[in-house]
Amino acid sequence: MAFVDEVTVVVRGGRGGDGAVSILREPYRPRGGPDGGDGGRGGDVVFEVDPGVHDLSFLADHPHLRAQDGRPGGPRNRTGADGADLVVRVPDGTRVEDAEGLIADLVGAGARAVVARGGRGGRGNASLAGPRNRLPRTAEAGEPGEERRLFVELRLVADVGLVGLPNAGKSTLLSRLTAARPKIAPYPFTTLSPNLGVAEIDGRIVVADVPGLIEGAHEGRGLGHRFLRHVSRCRALVIVVDLSSPDPAADLRTVRAELEAYDPALVARPCLVVGTKADLVADPAGAAARLDPGAVVVSGVTGVGLEELRSRLAVLAKEAEATAEDRRPVVVLRPARKPFEVRREGERFRVIGRSVERWVAETDLEDPEEVRRLQRKLLRAGVERELAAAGARRGDEVWIGSHAFEFQPEEETDGRA
Repeated sequence: MAFVDEVTVVVRGGRGGDGAVSILREPYRPRGGPDGGDGGRGGDVVFEVDPGVHDLSFLADHPHLRAQDGRPGGPRNRTGADGADLVVRVPDGTRVEDAEGLIADLVGAGARAVVARGGRGGRGNASLAGPRNRLPRTAEAGEPGEERRLFVELRLVADVGLVGLPNAGKSTLLSRLTAARPKIAPYPFTTLSPNLGVAEIDGRIVVADVPGLIEGAHEGRGLGHRFLRHVSRCRALVIVVDLSSPDPAADLRTVRAELEAYDPALVARPCLVVGTKADLVADPAGAAARLDPGAVVVSGVTGVGLEELRSRLAVLAKEAEATAEDRRPVVVLRPARKPFEVRREGERFRVIGRSVERWVAETDLEDPEEVRRLQRKLLRAGVERELAAAGARRGDEVWIGSHAFEFQPEEETDGRA
């Protein structure tokens, strides 16, 4: 399958198991009481960095991910089993966002983030028993897990990034420095996805070959944004320039301008200029000197300059390691979501919220005492206040879950609504 560096997936945590309704019945214990157990918690969906994974192709093949549901409770206070977490292996440098913004930026082996939490298990009637209701004949239903639509993108994490215009010789250079074997051909845009290689030069150096940039790449021309985001992770940059082009100096200026326009911090990183295709130029040393005083001249065909380049890369990588910030994963902790919200739907109103909907679903609406208990819970939670703020008036239709009610606000007494 082709290299995949961005994908949209839908993730859902497991549903919590339902609580059990059970009354203990056994010889010589006519009043054994409630013994229904609690439901198990739903599993989470977790993204975890695995160095053995190199792209997002698994997510592209599995766009819908769901963790295991919790098991229901049972009699004799048996608690349902928790649902197993769904751990998804992702490559180093994975960035996860939803409609509200960043969720996690996973860098480093073992970095992980919970992207969808499982629902809470419902309480059985044994847990619901109390002084006011010694023999509850209902139990709580399990809560549904979180469901999110995620945009996942990969930004390669490398020590050195090879950047340059199309057909500058980056892939050839990568193949001579590492064991990587990227596609090489004598025409522009041969490379359509980033390639990684490991160079054993005084240690281990990860080298990334970023596909060719063009003028205006920072504005999204060509596949500019898709390519440039991979450069943002590289600790050091090697700008590859074709010495046989009509104006190598202009090519160098174009690449630097695009890097600075995309992210000004990129031009401040340790950098090395490499002039390639020296075998096609009469005076390669002079051409490289006009590019940059510290430029290295190489030829991927004859091997000229490769040993010097290896030595310079080792120095560059050490300099970058000493000056670069530590790569650490980032997981965004957001404020807890509102317990409920009120929406107006034409002439009626709808109250949406897991807790509020669960209270209604658990209530026997034929039992006046349970209905009064539900009214008190809704009043304490502020549902009446929010309905009034949304414009609800006495007699309006209000939906909670699958049940419709008539809005009958309590009169203010003793300063309390």
